Amino acid sequence: MLSPLTHDDPAAVATYRLLARLGSGGMGTVYLARTPGGRTVALKTVHARLSTDPAFRSRFRLETDAARIIGARHGAAVVDADPLAETPWLATEYVLGPPLDEAVALGGPLPEPTVRALGAALAGALAQLHSSDVVHRDLKPSNVLVTAYGPKIIDFGIARAAGDDHLTRTGAAAGTPAFMSPEQASGEEHTPAGDVFALAGVLVFAASGHGPFGTGSPADLLYRVRYADPDLTGVPESLLPLLTACLVKDPSARPTTGTLTDHLHDGHGDFADHLPPLLLADIARRATDVWLHTPRRLPAPAASATAPTAPDTPLSRRRALTLGTASLLGLAGAGAGAWAWLGSRDGGDSSPSTAGPTAIPATTASDGAPAALWRGESLDREEKTTPLLAGDVVGFAETVSFRVLDLKDGTELWSDKAVMEPHQVTTDGTRFYRSDGDYDGRGALRIHTLDPRTGKEAARTIVLKGFDGTSSGTQLLTVGGGLLFAASRRGDHSIDPDVNEKGWHLIAVDLRTGKEAWRQPYAWDGVRPWLSQVAGGRLILGKNSGDLKSFLVQAREVGTGRRLWQRRLPLKDSANFIPGQLAIDERHAYFGGDRLRALRLTDGRIAWEYGYGSAATSYGVPAVADGIVYAQENRYEPGIVAVQTQTGIEYWKEGATDRPLTPDYFAAPVVGERHVYAPVRGGLNAVDVGTRRSAWVIPTDARRLVVDKERTRVIGAGKTSVMAVPLA
Repeated sequence: MLSPLTHDDPAAVATYRLLARLGSGGMGTVYLARTPGGRTVALKTVHARLSTDPAFRSRFRLETDAARIIGARHGAAVVDADPLAETPWLATEYVLGPPLDEAVALGGPLPEPTVRALGAALAGALAQLHSSDVVHRDLKPSNVLVTAYGPKIIDFGIARAAGDDHLTRTGAAAGTPAFMSPEQASGEEHTPAGDVFALAGVLVFAASGHGPFGTGSPADLLYRVRYADPDLTGVPESLLPLLTACLVKDPSARPTTGTLTDHLHDGHGDFADHLPPLLLADIARRATDVWLHTPRRLPAPAASATAPTAPDTPLSRRRALTLGTASLLGLAGAGAGAWAWLGSRDGGDSSPSTAGPTAIPATTASDGAPAALWRGESLDREEKTTPLLAGDVVGFAETVSFRVLDLKDGTELWSDKAVMEPHQVTTDGTRFYRSDGDYDGRGALRIHTLDPRTGKEAARTIVLKGFDGTSSGTQLLTVGGGLLFAASRRGDHSIDPDVNEKGWHLIAVDLRTGKEAWRQPYAWDGVRPWLSQVAGGRLILGKNSGDLKSFLVQAREVGTGRRLWQRRLPLKDSANFIPGQLAIDERHAYFGGDRLRALRLTDGRIAWEYGYGSAATSYGVPAVADGIVYAQENRYEPGIVAVQTQTGIEYWKEGATDRPLTPDYFAAPVVGERHVYAPVRGGLNAVDVGTRRSAWVIPTDARRLVVDKERTRVIGAGKTSVMAVPLA
């Protein structure tokens, strides 16, 4: 996906003119660029803070060498590179084709002929890599690009020479649990046989739509990789013997890449002849989009040219990412629980720190945008956490820890590295609550009450026996009326996925007495947990249905948990929604999708519908304030639409401007007195409710927004940054 350049992106790197951003992460930024002769390339640059690290420069040189070794046939051909530059960079061909995970998402599991052709080509690619004594170590669907001429393997950031462990260090990803080899999961040497194991997992995913060891927490995935049998459900019968042989735990017993090629290649036609039409059409579309793209650069934030820059927060304040994963979990928003994938196993770190984001002077940019009050770095690759407000602080459940910042200046007050999954944390607006449990022995759910400014325990620990309180067995939802609501599994902790699907209950815990108030069983369907909010004397819950074709909404009595009503809405894209609060007022709950809908809280019936969209997402995640519901509308001139909550009658629409904006339909806007703030691609857009047009845009990757209780500032979180801007 092509994103605009930001104000501080260079115009060019060496002789390459930058056109757009392809992506940015913890290690660097990848751009779409062109040579003076018109060749399109993907150009990767390293973040400045890493370019001074000799070990990282060595790793970058190895990535460049590995990309050269695999060559243009099986990888993205290296066009040019300068690993010794002040800012190291690598230019490769721009590959025209989707990642394998997107290809499967587009049309479902691939046909057997496609899987065989894919597997034979990937086995050949690995054979070429291994012949030069290099192992990839992170082969997974997102690192395989499908082109009309064959698959290409990318991302050699953790590849290394076979047997070489010298470049392992804190901060370098060690692989992806769902596609690791057992020896890699055990911390042993990952040989070429480990890449064969990972390749088999990739082919299982391509053929069935799921990985061989399911989803879940990293700890559970690593255990299954090491000890459990693979799940080959949905894999064509003729492929079972070969893939089973590749997935044995003993590396010496696995087939070689040559054996795989011999058994998978059918010897007929070109690679494109084996691709389904829908996938070929997507490849053609991507080829067209590159040449139709118009380069854009987002405006500078306020005072960006003169604001002093504070030093980066030291890496030692946060453990760097050690494992990657692709689990799909949702999360409830501020005051309604938080969800993510990775966390630290270390104990809580409650020591205060003066390290924090850069304070920015409150001046304005040329388009009238206010300066950010503060900005800071973040490590939240999956973007499945929404800021949690408690008193005068804000908590961010990120990839490796739960961090709490002062709302006034963004100073980090404390962090808790015992949070393995962000759904272990929720808030009632005054305190934070964290859950944990034992991985061995009898099941027990422990709930800790934490002081928002210190992270110290502010009340006695609540212990509920008989529940799996671990990060994979309990998900905190929300707090209201003195009750904490959670989804928790009865029984002891288990790594068996069949066991983990049974015994799930919605529970309420009385925070005053520390006793279980009620429990109600429900069927676990393996998809995102509940979004939740207490409103109108009811507990309102929402989640994807098990078939991912609708959104399930229900209301329960707060005091007993008895279900009052339930309704399914056609909301197919809700799996893509980033976390946020449910949009609820005293009468209705509001939802986007093919239409904008209001459900009555009393009986769940549809009070009104707005729009007649043909797309799955014609209306984005809504927000409600002062009798008006706001949502991003997908129309000829996309933008915010405002609708009256009581009648569903349109109040106003955002008008077109000369500034091209691409709304983020899966992120909820927030509402001030004069502006409605909505994430757009590459920034935060403020729509003036008087003129009904975009007033200004602040460049940021923050898409998850909340407003402090004083209603003076908007706090945003993104993959790599957190920030606060004045609310107006």
